[in-house]
Amino acid sequence: MQPAVLRALEFDRIREALAREALTPLGRERALALVPMIEPADVQRALDLTTESVTFVRHGGSLAIFASDDLETILAGVGIADRPLDPLQLLALARFVESVDQVAQRIRSAEETRSGDARPGLLQGVAAGAASFGEEARAIQRAIEPSGDVSDRASQALRDIRDKLRRQRAKLRSTLEGLTRGRDTSKYLQDQIVTDRNGRYVLVVRAEYRDAVPGIVHGTSASGASLYLEPLATVDLNNDVVALAEREREEIHRILLALTDAFRRRGDELDSTIAAAADFDELHAKAALAGRVDGVAPVLSTDSRVEFRGARHPLLIPALRDLLRRESEDDLGGRFPEEAEENAPRGHVRVVIASDLLVMPPTRALVISGPNTGGKTVALKAVGLLSLMAQAGLLIPVEAASQFTPFRSVFADIGDEQSISASLSTFSAHIANIVAMERALELPALVLLDEVGGGTDPIEGGALGTAVIDHFRHRGAVVVATTHDDALKSYAATTEGVTTAAFGFNPDTYAPTYRLIYGAPGRSLALEIADRLGMPPTVIAAARARRSSREAQLAEHLARIDREIASLEGDRQRVREDRERIDAERQALVARESRLTEREAVLKRRMDDKLNERLREARDEVDKIVADLKGQAGTLVQQAERKARLSTGDIGGLRAHARTALDSVGERLDMSSSSDPAETSGFDEPPEIGARVIVTSFGAEGIVRAVSGKHIEVEVRGKRMRVALKDLGRLGAGSPAPSKGAPGVKPPGLQASRPDQALGAPTRDLVLIGSTVDQALDRAEKFLDDALLTDERRLRIVHGHGTGRLRDALREYFRRHPLVANVSPAPDNEGGGGATIVELKD
Repeated sequence: MQPAVLRALEFDRIREALAREALTPLGRERALALVPMIEPADVQRALDLTTESVTFVRHGGSLAIFASDDLETILAGVGIADRPLDPLQLLALARFVESVDQVAQRIRSAEETRSGDARPGLLQGVAAGAASFGEEARAIQRAIEPSGDVSDRASQALRDIRDKLRRQRAKLRSTLEGLTRGRDTSKYLQDQIVTDRNGRYVLVVRAEYRDAVPGIVHGTSASGASLYLEPLATVDLNNDVVALAEREREEIHRILLALTDAFRRRGDELDSTIAAAADFDELHAKAALAGRVDGVAPVLSTDSRVEFRGARHPLLIPALRDLLRRESEDDLGGRFPEEAEENAPRGHVRVVIASDLLVMPPTRALVISGPNTGGKTVALKAVGLLSLMAQAGLLIPVEAASQFTPFRSVFADIGDEQSISASLSTFSAHIANIVAMERALELPALVLLDEVGGGTDPIEGGALGTAVIDHFRHRGAVVVATTHDDALKSYAATTEGVTTAAFGFNPDTYAPTYRLIYGAPGRSLALEIADRLGMPPTVIAAARARRSSREAQLAEHLARIDREIASLEGDRQRVREDRERIDAERQALVARESRLTEREAVLKRRMDDKLNERLREARDEVDKIVADLKGQAGTLVQQAERKARLSTGDIGGLRAHARTALDSVGERLDMSSSSDPAETSGFDEPPEIGARVIVTSFGAEGIVRAVSGKHIEVEVRGKRMRVALKDLGRLGAGSPAPSKGAPGVKPPGLQASRPDQALGAPTRDLVLIGSTVDQALDRAEKFLDDALLTDERRLRIVHGHGTGRLRDALREYFRRHPLVANVSPAPDNEGGGGATIVELKD
């Protein structure tokens, strides 16, 4: 790709944005050097790798690595033999390799958790190039403090040297401090201090007493009034200190060299790790950029098509524009592109409207027309920039399933290329560009021509522009051109293999809509826009009068086409709105059906729980009765042993007691007392086996499995129970099954609707004032079940004010319930803070 084309299409801006998303010098260097690829396999791999990176980050992974700003200097230092890195450089290197290893480990862990795909991911291949330098990094962190000082732990030799050095320095300082306090010496000193001079401890002696204190002079003060003197008594101690300090420096040098050499010995692995780190940071930047533009990977095709659906110019997307504007305009290399073309006012904000940019076989050329400032050049640049970004492995702001063919050559002739130094006019510069395109064309190719044929006589320019488009089209290139020329519009509208599109405008105000309409020739609206911008009416009228009859007829013809297209576009918009409304209604119905299914499942589960609870209670009571009978039988046996006989009356009484107790359990299990014959259509005769009936005591539907006189065995949701005949209702007669939400069944506990709710949603009340929290929650659960069975949607829970514990417990219970849609305090006319309104899901 030619650098001039990358600049013309502002690909350099994309590289700058990518560099700003990078975290390290390695990533920034990669971003600024990014170029589009031309081989489809390379493009596909790059797009797949970026897509995988975006997915990895979206699922909680991170590709962020750490590197100091002088990383390049550090790595260059590793390459210099026998020279150690300084401590802070070693710490930065350790942190760098650790961060790379952490990213690689996260990728490997994510790969291990992938299921259903034995093929390793592309990220895994990048991570495979990162070697682990964990031991080397830990050695650095043990040896060097965060401040950059080499620790005593670095080696036993260093520890021993420093211990000796501390002792010698303490002994030396003690000796010198004794001299500063001694009578024979202190009177000759300028200051009562011990100082350091060239690594040796000395006293500050007044110059006139030079001979009074025997020793070695190591310098004088700036004024010459003081001497820095090492007493002879401390020369040997100072020599020991200097020697130990030198040994310390040598040991530190040896330690730092050993830590640096540990990386040098693994030079090839370090190089591959650095390459993997650069890949990680580049992919991190690409994923971040994809997030800013909501990018997707287009599908690659082989038929030289461009099919960018719902495309937006990347540099007009606010998130990306803000990223670039963090730098000064000077750093960006000039003025930032505004949201529209052709000298839009500075700071003028326009909505970024998505457009379909389409050149699909058998079409080879697209001619875009429309009013000035309508968006033609932005669309032209978008076609080229989106192609370049995708070929560089970047996700682009288009709709999913967009397609394009990777181009081997991309050419762009955009803007005013006039060159005084080269003695080229605007027209000549355009022609020179087109000639260069012709010479360098390599298929598949994309040719972008802005105002093709402009800059010269309109008639000749139109003819030349038509011929240029036709030439490149017949050579096999994909051509996108913009024009105001009527001859080119006619050519595009009447030539097979060429399509025309125009940016729309408001027919009342002539303001551009920035919507691209295919099949429309488009008007330039020069006179209309000039009128809207304040040109004197006399000038506008004179201009209209100067048009030839043919030009006026053509303008009227185009205006009529525009009106018809605008009408069709309005119809399309209404159809789209109707389709969206129908889709929304369909989705609402699906959601409602899902909620009904969920509610039915909850009701079935609750009914099963109730049945199981009743059965458990019955078993427990039967067990108690049996235990009681055993106790009574044991008593009778003991009496019989004393009497030597057991009376018939005793045995009969025991039998009667057992029969009465068991009948009582059966009656409670049947719940015959809770039925309401007035609300069901019962059976005069036992139903047939297999008939579907309603157990009125439960409000549940069941199937008859056996008949025994006036007791019927009914299977309800997989469980069998004996029910009295009078407790059965006919399915379909009277009240239908409450589980279907029949309004005729009114379980106990629900009060009548309030009069003030008669015109709105009916409300059922539950009064819990005076109840404990446990009692209230138990009653609330039963109340809610009954409401669900009767298809109530609005409930009022009256709990009073009190301390608030009861209110809070009830509201928390209802908020957690899966079938409750909303919980809110009651309005003032329904109890205010002393009541709570509960709204159930549909």
